[in-house]
Amino acid sequence: MNDMSTEPKGSDIATIVADLGQRAKAAARDLSMATTAQRNLALTEAAKALRAKTADILAANGKDLESIRDSGKDAAFIDRLKLTDDRVAAMADALDAIAAQDDPLGRTLATFDRPNGLRIERISVPIGVIAMIYKSRPNVGSDAGALCIKSGNAVILRGGSESLHSSRVIVGCLAQGLAAAGLPEDAVQLVDTRDREAVKALLHSTDTVDLVIPRGGRGLVSLVQREARVPTLLHLDGNNHTYVHESAVIEKAIGIIRNAKMRRTGICGATECVVIDAKIAAQVLPLMAVALNDCELRGDDVARAILPDMVPATDDDWHTEYLSNILSVKIVDDADAAIAFVQAHSSGHTDAIVAEDAQAAKRFMAAINSAVVMHNASTQFSDGGEFGMGAEIGIATGKMHARGPVGAEQLTCFKYFVHGDGQERP
Repeated sequence: MNDMSTEPKGSDIATIVADLGQRAKAAARDLSMATTAQRNLALTEAAKALRAKTADILAANGKDLESIRDSGKDAAFIDRLKLTDDRVAAMADALDAIAAQDDPLGRTLATFDRPNGLRIERISVPIGVIAMIYKSRPNVGSDAGALCIKSGNAVILRGGSESLHSSRVIVGCLAQGLAAAGLPEDAVQLVDTRDREAVKALLHSTDTVDLVIPRGGRGLVSLVQREARVPTLLHLDGNNHTYVHESAVIEKAIGIIRNAKMRRTGICGATECVVIDAKIAAQVLPLMAVALNDCELRGDDVARAILPDMVPATDDDWHTEYLSNILSVKIVDDADAAIAFVQAHSSGHTDAIVAEDAQAAKRFMAAINSAVVMHNASTQFSDGGEFGMGAEIGIATGKMHARGPVGAEQLTCFKYFVHGDGQERP
């Protein structure tokens, strides 16, 4: 394992990434032919290893936290990086939950017969080699590795440099599970360097990598969009909105907003902007300010006329994923204005409406072009675990291949099996 004094540079990075890719490609072939029982055993044994090595994981995480002690990182960043006994237990539980799911491979997606007697089947298969590029949250490596094992894909993990010590131990636990199941440990590999050139090398690995999944802020996504030579499954930032319609039950709306914003401010499912119908704004805003007394509210002129102590919102606020205790507030005349505002500013991740008017909710949900649209629920439910996937590799905000929480099923593609009896094409 590398430390800062032995970091590879330049062409060494490209060589290391190319080697990882070749090993992953070989492992993917073996993993694609593994039995359901083998892949599930790898996950349950990895879960046991995570539990057994909790102290080692927390000690490594302590080193990661110490490395950023004087970096000026905000509380939300530190919260994403920090592991606890409960969070390690949750990682292990997620592996067991994924193991318990139905096998996403070998499913017959469609069957049809041709007039010439050919019988054609569409069958789910792995994608191959996936490169997962993510930021500070070390549990992402565990979730991504587990979902790829379940779906028969090899994965190359490039986590945030701040979480490198934690990631090493976590990947070691996944490798232990693979070995126990008789599967290649190279099915889950870590790019063990802090050098950012490794990200570019992965993005250029057209010979070995079949899909890149970036999970991070706009800077990472922009880099991927600019540099990628292989297909990508984008996970954009979560500039999410909760719209309070005039028909909303106000107490329900306040509870939803508090949870959507404050349960965990540093995750991509957190609400960053509340949009309120003008007809009920004077009732909602004072109660919301009390419920969110530990959150800075930034409002437009109409909102500030109701609550003068609010910070004036700027145009930048409407486009910002705060990931902290800040919430913007927009007052709109009606549902049409709310839809227009959300469509103009949402990142396409998750948006919500709080309404008792079923038709208004239906119209909002149809009009908003986001991967996940909620009705009378917190945006923080936008999560693979909450969707019954055990975990997620990210929230896909594009429209190709997969959209919304990406679990094991979304990490498959398909091929066709064609059965004949001597047919020749005329």
